[in-house]
Amino acid sequence: MQLHVSPSMRSITISSNNGFIDLMKIKVAARHISYRTLFHTILILAFLLPFVFILTALVTLEDCLGRRLGPRLLGRVDDSGQRLVKDFYKILNQVNTEEIPDDLKLPDSFDQLVSEMKNNQYDAKTFAFMLRAMMEKLEREIRESKFAELMNKHFAASSIPKGIHCLSLRLTDEYSSNAHARRQLPSPELLPVLSNNSYHHFVLSTDNILAAAVVVASAVQSSLEPEKIVFHIITDKKTYAGMHSWFALNPISPAIVEVKGVHQFDWLTRENVPVLEAVENHNGIRNYYHGNHVAGANLSDTTPRTFASKLQARSPKYISLLNHLRIYLPELFPNLDKVVFLDDDVVIQRDLSPLWEIDLWGKVNGAVETCKGEDEWVMSKRFRNYFNFSHPLIMKHLDPDECAWAYGMNIFDLRAWRKTNIREKYHSWLKENLKSNLTMWKLGTLPPALIAFKGHVHPIDPSWHMLGLGYQSKTNIDNVKRAAVIHYNGQSKPWLQIGFEHLRPFWTKYVNYSNDFVRNCHILES
Repeated sequence: MQLHVSPSMRSITISSNNGFIDLMKIKVAARHISYRTLFHTILILAFLLPFVFILTALVTLEDCLGRRLGPRLLGRVDDSGQRLVKDFYKILNQVNTEEIPDDLKLPDSFDQLVSEMKNNQYDAKTFAFMLRAMMEKLEREIRESKFAELMNKHFAASSIPKGIHCLSLRLTDEYSSNAHARRQLPSPELLPVLSNNSYHHFVLSTDNILAAAVVVASAVQSSLEPEKIVFHIITDKKTYAGMHSWFALNPISPAIVEVKGVHQFDWLTRENVPVLEAVENHNGIRNYYHGNHVAGANLSDTTPRTFASKLQARSPKYISLLNHLRIYLPELFPNLDKVVFLDDDVVIQRDLSPLWEIDLWGKVNGAVETCKGEDEWVMSKRFRNYFNFSHPLIMKHLDPDECAWAYGMNIFDLRAWRKTNIREKYHSWLKENLKSNLTMWKLGTLPPALIAFKGHVHPIDPSWHMLGLGYQSKTNIDNVKRAAVIHYNGQSKPWLQIGFEHLRPFWTKYVNYSNDFVRNCHILES
């Protein structure tokens, strides 16, 4: 605080220390001041000075506290931090609309970024550009890695594991050198059972010997009446000897097993299956399923999930005759009335005898519907998921909201089937899809079956057939344990290294690891 007396002695001014604020100014009227007047002035000043001191202290403290001790104490709002954030947002938005400079050199790590910021004293805009460029680079690398992972998984799923290939070769060699491996299946006295409708007939079409062994073993061990089980196993010519050897050397008593190759069915001639011959031998079709799955694909406009679906649709198994054989069951087994058809990637966990008691109400195909679940991969499928509804024929004849159903465990009433034109309809739509260069649908044998069996499907309880064990790692284990048949549909088969570890034991429990052929081929329990 400063006390200033003007040279003329007409005024006295009291100001703060910094000189910017005049706290009090007293004017004196007379030119000459008497001692009495001066005495009274001093008395007044003596009375006012303490108040002036307090006022000055408060002003000073307010200034200090407002800046250093926080604005909240004095009820003020310091918006400097908010302004900084707003300014940075503004810079980020600006950088997001501009092109990244071509000469911008990106650091390899966050530590290097911090170091360069310190050394080069980058401004905020340069930092924002570097941040954006690093994020975009990381996104590209993650995306490329995901596509590479999907391709590797596709190749792994399409290949034959070394152990399973070894098993087929060793058993084929055994067929040529061991008469017991060539014995008739079933034995001559049991041949009438193959057409006896009082038995429970299962049909399995596969070229995977180990998978077939698991399906048969699980069905027999889970059955309350194993003596009534008859398995009809159909395989291709190259696998026939090995498949026959396995079941000849490892009988599943008291069940009965028949093994036949496609070449042993008189009905399967080129005249009867001309469309399938075209599917297998057409160069364009073979290139689509066996060619380069990345060439010509615009991965920048494709999501990893869509890419995975396209890879799945191009699995070579979809042009295999074995995969289409189920459409010829009434002709292949003319003396049977009802059969249960199984895929080779299933495991039976419950007695399936009640399936033969289900009334299909005149329908041909008893199947689990796949449109009433919550998961996106398996149990939420309608026709729109399988067909191209921009195609005029598809749009004209099909309803995109119609519920789909599952292959893999189906009850077929062959008597009712023989009264329909299902096979002819199947062939007709296959021809149309070939003419349209596969633009009506892409995925395998289910789409033409969805059309051919339209109006001939009877829904059965979902507990009979649980799907998706080859798609979803988060499958509910309790649901798996309760299901009658579990289906490893999808790429992650239990006999592959890419199979889900926590779901594999439900399959491996039916593998006979003590068998000499299994051990010698190093098919080890995992």
